[in-house]
Amino acid sequence: MKHRGQHTQRVAAAKAGFSERTARRIDRDPRLPSQKRDHRHWRTREDPLEDVWETDILPMLEGAPGLKAVTIFEELERRYPDQNWPSRRRTLERRIREWRALKGPEKEVIFRQANPPGRMALSDFTDAAELAVIINGAPLAHRLYHFTLAYSGWEYAEVVLGGESFIALAAGLQNALWSLGGVPAEHRTDSLSAAFRNLDKEAARDMTERHQGLCDHYGMVASRNNRGVAHENGAIESRNGHLKRALDQALLLRGSRDFPDLEAYRRFVAEVVGRANARRREMLAVEKPVLRSLPPRRTMDYEEARVLVTSAGGFVLRRVFYTAPSQFIGHHLRLRIHDDRLEGFLGGTPVLTLPRGRAPSGNGHGYVVNYRHVIHSLRRKPQAFQNLVYRDHLFPRTEYRRAWDAMMASMDPRVACRTMVGLLALAHDAGCEADLARRLGEDLDHGRLPDLALLRMTFPVSGGTIPNVTVALPSASDYDILVAGAGR
Repeated sequence: MKHRGQHTQRVAAAKAGFSERTARRIDRDPRLPSQKRDHRHWRTREDPLEDVWETDILPMLEGAPGLKAVTIFEELERRYPDQNWPSRRRTLERRIREWRALKGPEKEVIFRQANPPGRMALSDFTDAAELAVIINGAPLAHRLYHFTLAYSGWEYAEVVLGGESFIALAAGLQNALWSLGGVPAEHRTDSLSAAFRNLDKEAARDMTERHQGLCDHYGMVASRNNRGVAHENGAIESRNGHLKRALDQALLLRGSRDFPDLEAYRRFVAEVVGRANARRREMLAVEKPVLRSLPPRRTMDYEEARVLVTSAGGFVLRRVFYTAPSQFIGHHLRLRIHDDRLEGFLGGTPVLTLPRGRAPSGNGHGYVVNYRHVIHSLRRKPQAFQNLVYRDHLFPRTEYRRAWDAMMASMDPRVACRTMVGLLALAHDAGCEADLARRLGEDLDHGRLPDLALLRMTFPVSGGTIPNVTVALPSASDYDILVAGAGR
């Protein structure tokens, strides 16, 4: 204003350091900003919620603070259908958000924790169905057991075929600790909710004691987060997602999600986790010196059961029928039940290992069948094959199933049974299961039914030969040389 008395509006504004437009505004009203009334909080239009805020909206918010704004909006539309509610939705959401900030209920505060080296490790299970892994042409339903150190982020993962059981936890945890080469002070889980599901009080207490015993064996404090509060296990919950994303990206780079067998997929998982751990070497070097030493040996990571092998050629365990060598009919076997296998003992002697089966949902039975266990009896009773309860589980490969379906559609069932049993016997006796399957597939692709006589000539059964072993006995003087050398 000092310059304005001697210069034009434009020159005065330039000398004062602001725009000509601002100069015109000051010319119109020379008052200081502090002398003017603040227009920012003036209502420029009528409150669109004035008629319903006190009478409808506040009672709903106070009575049920958890109501969402969209629920209240839909309720207002139902109560007052003649009003234009879509134009008021954003105003309603803003007002409800402001009300909750001023008068709403208190929210839970998450307290970030410091994790010093060597203090805590965490375990969890995560469903891996989204990875869409295929084993030998069949989708693999599985979970991943995931272990991580809270400080360094070092992790371990392995494939779990069953549910979140104590067996899977015990095996995975011990594998992780022995791979790590040390033991942290505390081990945290998510309350083992799946392991305790559908258990009665006595079984749940037994499960708790076994978990406590596992941690005591390694000198770890066993802790659990509160049920349903996932963020208390957050150091591993978020890493579950990172692990599955890393596996998914590695599968995309691989160009295929199909693996020839389960062991190939397990090696793939171990390789992906190993690459991630390589980036944590420096942090692990800080943490590893403060880890405790491992105990002299592992502890039990399996359950035990005792079963009777019946005249049906097998035994039933947890609604799954397993075949066994017929020599064991009438004997009791002691089983060690692992997540992926059963180990059978006759007395103290290990006699068989079988893949672990899972019962289907509902009331049916599962089947784990090895045709080699029963083929000798099927030879004598081939007609039993047609209506065998586990017939569909007896085929070792899909080509054998295709051959059976083709024969049943084109020949007498009695002949089809004899031929099918003959094919299985040939695969067993000649040790040519894979080669015979390829030959069957080629014949079926060309519209030919299996010719058992021709196949027996193609895959002859060898009676075996006794090797001629020549044993050369050393001379007595050679022992004199050894004794003389030991005396030097």
